[in-house]
Amino acid sequence: MRLHLILCLLLLAASSCRAETCEEPTVVPNYYTTLDAVINTETVFIVEILLSCKNGAQNMVLYADVGGKQLPVTKGQDVGRYQVSWSTEHKNARSGTYVVKFYDEEAFGALRKAQRSTGDIESVKALFTVNVEHRGAWNGPWVATEVLAAGVGILIFYFANHMKTLIQS
Repeated sequence: MRLHLILCLLLLAASSCRAETCEEPTVVPNYYTTLDAVINTETVFIVEILLSCKNGAQNMVLYADVGGKQLPVTKGQDVGRYQVSWSTEHKNARSGTYVVKFYDEEAFGALRKAQRSTGDIESVKALFTVNVEHRGAWNGPWVATEVLAAGVGILIFYFANHMKTLIQS
């Protein structure tokens, strides 16, 4: 009897530790990328999502993969809100679409296993993906404002001096 009780408690503990799986996820993404390289040292990407699952799974542990780099996804204070962010140097942050693949714990484990053994990570299916459009970071004007003002000043001086010479002759 005592062994039966211990076995039941162990099974109950094991079932409560099992991670929830999201079935048919609905995702509402929102993202931000750095647009100004003049005042920032790196390009920052922030992806926020609102996730709801058909089976009602909540507080899932998620991971993200961006270009082969795995990142943890943080939970927000509200139910179903998650966020992932990363940064890179401006020269490495190309403009275009970044595909952010989100994985639950089980799929992330399979992804890590595939990386270690076969290297065929495309066989692991992501829970969902979010496309992040990055327009690139603005590096400032091609010509500095003070150089442009000096050039205009020199031109005005030249034309004024030229007109003065024409009037005097």
